[in-house]
Amino acid sequence: MWTDTDVTRRLGLRAPIIQGPFGGGLSSPLLVAAVSNAGGLGSFGVHHLSAQEIAETTRSIRSLTSAPFALNLWLPFEDSDTPRLSDEAFAQGVELLAPYFRELNLPLPSRPARFAPAYAEQIEAVLAARPAAFSFVYGIPATDILDRCRDLGIVTIGTATTPEEASALDQAGVDLIVATGFEAGGHRVSFLAPAEESLTGTFALIPQVVDRVKAPVIAAGGIADGRGIAAALALGAQGVQIGTAFLACQESGACATHRQALFSPAARHTGLTRAFSGRLARGIHNRFMDDMKPFEAQIPPYPVQTWLGSTIKAVAAEQGRSELLSLWCGQAAALIRHQAASALIDSLVEGTTRTISMALSCD
Repeated sequence: MWTDTDVTRRLGLRAPIIQGPFGGGLSSPLLVAAVSNAGGLGSFGVHHLSAQEIAETTRSIRSLTSAPFALNLWLPFEDSDTPRLSDEAFAQGVELLAPYFRELNLPLPSRPARFAPAYAEQIEAVLAARPAAFSFVYGIPATDILDRCRDLGIVTIGTATTPEEASALDQAGVDLIVATGFEAGGHRVSFLAPAEESLTGTFALIPQVVDRVKAPVIAAGGIADGRGIAAALALGAQGVQIGTAFLACQESGACATHRQALFSPAARHTGLTRAFSGRLARGIHNRFMDDMKPFEAQIPPYPVQTWLGSTIKAVAAEQGRSELLSLWCGQAAALIRHQAASALIDSLVEGTTRTISMALSCD
């Protein structure tokens, strides 16, 4: 049976389906629990949370499910943990977004003590929470962190955008490797080469990664139904990670405007941009992306740009201003049909079984 793979056995799942972890408030305990209770692996992106908030989130998830789930962190990359940014550069970043603050009648922000929570505190909170799995992006955790995860029985899940990154994760002893193609929504999490130079498609990437690593491979990017799952498994993947289809579910933390956009014709037109966070990401094409395109070289790095735009994003969401929102979305959005996570899981399992049965009947 296709549901019996290294991934399901390692994580104790009924189906090798992982919900993509969403950061910035797009994850929710309800979505994590719904996916995990349905037999997949729910995931919560905690990179925007403090240590205390990570502990509180974990308690909320455990109040809703006793099934395995994952917590996901962004690893420090370049100088993201302590950005080296002069006051002049910060002022220039504020000035770049000033028209949007004025448009929404918001005061210009002052420089904070920190632009994001400290990674050292976050990773300790994740280890203390002891989820079934710790997934991460933008690199490889230090050896001692991987060792502690092993001692605690936490399965580690790293993410690669190229075969070279997958090999590096494998050599470090990471348990499972997500190979994510450029069709995926959200951030491109490349760490060995610039993201713009790491844009291999999912179904070209999967077999290359499978051929190079010993760890089980999880396919991600452009998968939204059973046909995509069956294709990924045929190429050697032991599981799939699906983001956009779960983001569209009513249990996700996405605002109503975002969820509606994922079901609209606009979702067929996505683009890669650094405008919202300072890092390359795929979302539904909108005015903000167009406005910022001529100024890409002036956009502050992550997490500065994310912090600067957080107030704009919050007010835009309240007002239903989709033209100012980061509407993260993958290229398979036109395939999504379900607004409830449990119904989506059922459809994915049934669709995969049907697709594989049809393929076998043709032999």
